[in-house]
Amino acid sequence: MKVLIVALTCLLCCGEVRAQHREGTFRSGVDLVSVNVIVTDTHDKFVSGLTQKDFSVFEDGIQQDVSFFAAANVPLDLAILLDMSSSMSDKMTTVHEAAVGFASHLHEGDRVSVIGIRDSARTLHDLDGDVKGACEAIRRTTAGGGTALYNALYTTIKQMQKVHAADGGEIRRQAIAVLTDGDDTTSLVTFDDLLGVAKQAGIAIYTIALRSPYPSIALTSQKYFSESEFAMKSLAQETGARSFFPTEISQLAGIYGLITDELSNQYALGYTSNNPRQDGSFRRILVRIDEPNVRTRTRSGYQVAKTQQALR
Repeated sequence: MKVLIVALTCLLCCGEVRAQHREGTFRSGVDLVSVNVIVTDTHDKFVSGLTQKDFSVFEDGIQQDVSFFAAANVPLDLAILLDMSSSMSDKMTTVHEAAVGFASHLHEGDRVSVIGIRDSARTLHDLDGDVKGACEAIRRTTAGGGTALYNALYTTIKQMQKVHAADGGEIRRQAIAVLTDGDDTTSLVTFDDLLGVAKQAGIAIYTIALRSPYPSIALTSQKYFSESEFAMKSLAQETGARSFFPTEISQLAGIYGLITDELSNQYALGYTSNNPRQDGSFRRILVRIDEPNVRTRTRSGYQVAKTQQALR
């Protein structure tokens, strides 16, 4: 299964630009490496107004030629994952309000899906432009059962890859926002497997992990929660997103608002790699800005497909 996922991911992540803006839709071939970039100043304020010449992209330390650039008008596919385990019973009303507000800020041309997390992942609203339908699906969620968090993220990534492949090369930004109040309890997928697929897919994963305001007493509990925090931070960092650890459910609306602002301030870049080898390696991506006192954030890299010739 891992081999199939890696191969599919590489087809999605790599591509040569064959056409630019065609009837309001950006399209690419199969060799374009797509990179979404967040640019902030030293005060964590978004930096707007940059142009293509301000960006330098490096793959494994070698500068690449940027062939696609957009500061706006690149549509978004967003998956909202909600923990519906029994521990969320007293939080669902606030979760509904915050998640509905989040979905309601999507723009025309964007698409949204809703996935509930219990002992298994359940798609409550398929990916489409029906924001009203997505909000109704959110409001219908109820709590009960365990938390198959890794399974839910894994299957969501796979589904978003399939949808992207069926889009015929249309360039769209992809993001996942996942809310949970605890650790994975029932998944068959391991964290290492999930992180590997997430790093390859190029989908930004924003993680929101509700934490208890009361510290754990037992050492085993402290270790347990630190492992969960590491998992949430790693998923966000490797995919160019952010992780949040609120201690109050009332903070959710503000966090969703921050994610909305960030998704609205992304720069979309694309390049054709100067490295022609199809050897199955993981290639690191670095984006620099020709401006003082600015920082960039993007995904860590992408996986290259391995051809039969490379196997010889």
